[in-house]
Amino acid sequence: MSRLLLSAGLMALATGAVAQDRELQLYNWGDYTSLEMIEKFETETGIDVTITDYDSNETALAKVQAGGHGFDLVVPSASYIPIWRELGLIQELDLSRLPNHANIAPEWRDVEWDPGRTHSVPWQWGTVGMAVNTAAYGGDINTSDIILDPPPELQGSINVVPEMIDIITLAIMNVGGEPCTEDLEILRAARDKLMAAQEHWLSMDYDSETKLAANDIMAAAVWNGPVMRARLVNPDVAFGYPVEGYPIWMDNVVLLSDAQNVDEAYEFINFIMAPENAAMLSNFARYANGIAGSEEFMDPEMASAPEVVIPEEHRANGTFIPTCPASAMDLYTQIWTELQS
Repeated sequence: MSRLLLSAGLMALATGAVAQDRELQLYNWGDYTSLEMIEKFETETGIDVTITDYDSNETALAKVQAGGHGFDLVVPSASYIPIWRELGLIQELDLSRLPNHANIAPEWRDVEWDPGRTHSVPWQWGTVGMAVNTAAYGGDINTSDIILDPPPELQGSINVVPEMIDIITLAIMNVGGEPCTEDLEILRAARDKLMAAQEHWLSMDYDSETKLAANDIMAAAVWNGPVMRARLVNPDVAFGYPVEGYPIWMDNVVLLSDAQNVDEAYEFINFIMAPENAAMLSNFARYANGIAGSEEFMDPEMASAPEVVIPEEHRANGTFIPTCPASAMDLYTQIWTELQS
């Protein structure tokens, strides 16, 4: 009898050990997650977080759609949220499990891509603009001609981030069109500008930050966060908001329909909506977030950074990229394929 009791006790201990082995699989953009924040979450919850990187919305969508990925949470951009939802890849959130949902700033609570915030919560948001080394070029940097009709001083030293929707939208707005247009005349003009400009680019990759900081490039079409990070190393770097129009975006955390670690995912989602934790994300990646009260926990330079706080005179030129119809995406893909061939 004593042996049976001993065996039962050992089995109970083993079961308890397994139950305490908690994990979370986060699929996110590269170099976008504060490891300090992750360490804090792991310490407070005992949940072991594994982060897997992706480099574009298209890559993330294709990976999850293929199945067998093992991820619990992913961080798509706003214009892609309706696509994820229509494909049945994400599930509606149980808001009763997210008390910090009330911390979402009013302007981000009821958004076009996710009415009522039923399927997503804010991660960070920002803009797509022009990064310029002002020691190399002293002209107007608030124009997308920096990359689409480059001045001689910048030719051959430009990097363009290879994110299809962002770059094609910049080109469409540069020639007078609207995001998601299917006007063939506008698209032809945008395509011609991109193809002609490409010969003056040095590269198309994601690492503008390091290159700007090291003076390896003199200009870039890129998101605002890496530009601020580069400027903190190299004061000659500045960020321009194209007068022709520029994209505004927000990335959002969603819970996958086939998530295996649902309880852990809810703990993480609620955790990042606490102001002090959202601030850790912003302090790392140098973007704004959508959580009210996080500003008081941010690094002082974030409060007035021109890359983060859009100057009043440039606000009207920014446009949130909507979810483009499949027919428009097909046209953009044709242009993008030709540009990269």
